[in-house]
Parts: sequence; structure tokens; C-alpha cells
Amino acid sequence: MAQEFVKKGKKIIGAGMNYNSLLAEKNLPKPKEPFFFLKPTSSYITEGQDIIIPRGGLVNEEVELGVIIGEKCKNVTTASAMRYVGGYCLALDMTEVNLTDAAIKTGRPWTFGKGFDTACPVSRFVGADELKDPGDTEIWCRVNGAEVQRASTSDLAFSVPEMIAHITKYVTLEPGDLLLTGSPPGIGPVRPGDVIEAGLADILTMTFPVRSA
Repeated sequence: MAQEFVKKGKKIIGAGMNYNSLLAEKNLPKPKEPFFFLKPTSSYITEGQDIIIPRGGLVNEEVELGVIIGEKCKNVTTASAMRYVGGYCLALDMTEVNLTDAAIKTGRPWTFGKGFDTACPVSRFVGADELKDPGDTEIWCRVNGAEVQRASTSDLAFSVPEMIAHITKYVTLEPGDLLLTGSPPGIGPVRPGDVIEAGLADILTMTFPVRSA
């Protein structure tokens, strides 16, 4: 599938508040079930492109493991869910917090806060032979060389197969679709001129400059 998921995937589904340590930091109980939001595929960028801060915006970085669907699936069980995974990537779920905060307060969708252009930087495709245990792998993020996030996916509140099973109760997942699995504590703002570097275990690193619109 290589980088074809960026060109052919029809949807990006992001998990919200999905690290136990983040829930504990915010003094929140674990939800009874996972919850999700959508990012449009027009928010994709790959290395060599810049993250662009919307005019007047305040944008946070959020490093996440991305799961790329390999086969069409609907109503799958937790036990069978991993059969439908085609591979992985590292992703940044860039979030315009003024917009998402306002949406949360008014009960409105998060679309523009999560889905602005350049809001989904991703790495190269990572095959299952490279990432042997998505349930226990390390991700990290640095801003201007200073580490701001580091965690293991063993801390996910809902596992990858649990999320896939839940999503496919309602939405068919198709080849190339991307599941963003959530971000650990350390989420914070970035500004024009910053450089974000992120890594997936010892498999890869990726770098994205930040600039203003």
C-alpha cells in the first residue's frame, strides 16, 4: 500500500482522550466506550511539506500511532479486527484549540479545529513486519529539540482491535482509511518557526516545519 493511503484513503477517524495517563492527568474516568471525530483527507501532508497555522489560530501538536486499514470491514469482532489492518504510520493530530474549545462549549462539531488544511502530517507507511506489536510500541514528539511527549501504546485506554470493532458497528472501514489512536500527555502549542520532530520506536522519525498562513 506504501504511501497510497494518503492518496486513496477515504476517511481519517481520530480517537479522543484515549490514553489512561491523559485521563488521569485531567482527573477523568475511563469512558464506557471510545469516541471519535473525523478529519478530511485534505488535511494530509507528508514530509517536505509545512504545517500551516490558520490565521489567528492557536494550534497544538498531538503525536499518535496511525493504523491503516488494509481490507474492507464491517461489524468485525475484537478478536478478528487485526486481520483487516494493512499497516501503520506515525501521525500528528494538529488541533486548532480556539475552535475546538468553542465547539466543546457549544456542543458543536470539531470539524474545523481538527480538519484544517495541513492538520494531519503523516510518516511513510510502516508494514506489519516492521511494527510487530502495535499494542506496546513507543511514540515521542519534540518541538525545537525539546521533548514534549513520550509514551507507549500499552497505555491506550481502548486498544486498536477494540477501536476497530467499535467503529465498524456504525461505519464501514475501507482500504487506505486511517485510524488515529489518540495522543498521550504533553500536548502543547506550536508557533510559526517551530520545528516538530516525532518518532515511532526505533523504526522512523519525521520532521515538519511550522509556518503561518
